[in-house]
Amino acid sequence: ILLMIGPIVLGILLAFSPAACASPERAAQETYELAQFEEQQGNADHARQLYQGIIAKHPNTSWAEKSRARLSELQPAES
Repeated sequence: ILLMIGPIVLGILLAFSPAACASPERAAQETYELAQFEEQQGNADHARQLYQGIIAKHPNTSWAEKSRARLSELQPAES
């Protein structure tokens, strides 16, 4: 149960952290780190959503470029 609660708690903490009001670069970095965590936990679909969100919300950051690279490396979602 702790493994399932972990990502939820992490997401809540990130959402209410002082960095939630930080620069686009910092916000994109935190979301990228969360996406990497989701990948490590085997949640590729959620990681994809997070990477896509970075690209949509922060397209001019270095993290958007890294997110594009990760998306191209991830296996496509199964239909």
